[in-house]
Amino acid sequence: MSLKEKCEILLSVCVDCRERHTNMRAENREPDFFTEVKPYADKYHTLLDEWAEESYEWIKVAKPKYTHPSQIANLTDAMKQFIVQSFYPKTGLKRFAQSIQSAEYTLKTFLDALEKEGKSND
Repeated sequence: MSLKEKCEILLSVCVDCRERHTNMRAENREPDFFTEVKPYADKYHTLLDEWAEESYEWIKVAKPKYTHPSQIANLTDAMKQFIVQSFYPKTGLKRFAQSIQSAEYTLKTFLDALEKEGKSND
């Protein structure tokens, strides 16, 4: 899977998390950690780690103008948190929404940089 495809999947995870949180708040129920939260989180935490590692390497080589390693680290940490938080209705809406918005911005900026370099790491 290319770096570009991983970015696009992570963008869709942001949308999924926002929708899940809205639904969980509407249902006002606590999820089962081991059957709902953990499998989903494990899957995307692994993808995030792979994406981050490949992104660091790509940044070293391509040296994109508006994408830096610190952004990758911040995005990875934030996404790992809000992926889990999206299952819990008591998660504060404002900070949760801001974290997702920030992640989406960083991912879109990264995708733009990939396209400008003409490299999708296929």
